Amino acid sequence: MSDVIVESLGAKVALFNQHANNHQSGQAKNPFTSGLNIDKPKFSKEEYGRPVAGSLSDIRGRKASAHIVKEVLELCEIIYQNGTPCRDQPDVMGITFGDLFNIYNYINDKCVGLLLRARKQKLVEFEGECLFQRRDDNVPIFLLKPIKEIRETFRQRLEDMAKEAPPS
Repeated sequence: MSDVIVESLGAKVALFNQHANNHQSGQAKNPFTSGLNIDKPKFSKEEYGRPVAGSLSDIRGRKASAHIVKEVLELCEIIYQNGTPCRDQPDVMGITFGDLFNIYNYINDKCVGLLLRARKQKLVEFEGECLFQRRDDNVPIFLLKPIKEIRETFRQRLEDMAKEAPPS
């Protein structure tokens, strides 16, 4: 019986020492606790500020990017379906912010953010930095590209994202 106690005590001591050694080696690499001058990690421009490829953060980020691409496409589809062609340029669709907000807000509560993202991608155009409900209800929003071109561009982006994703 005493051999079992000694053996389990020895195993516990070995486990404790293993944890202590792991902690000590981790602390040796920590620039905030050690007085050592450790080389800074080197990242390429593509790696900097990005999660490690294949990590859960990377996978979540890729899923979020794909979701946003789909939402911007959906916003463009709503503008195309509910807008009216401009008189001088029939391939450019226009809709007022108030109308778009009332239609799209039932689908998604991020209407303004998606409009800003779509403008950054040169898909839509409107006056002002940001649009506010009621104040900017009469501001026209123009879909700058034909919907077929937008659909094709976004389909290609989604395919490219799927190819870049690491196998799960």
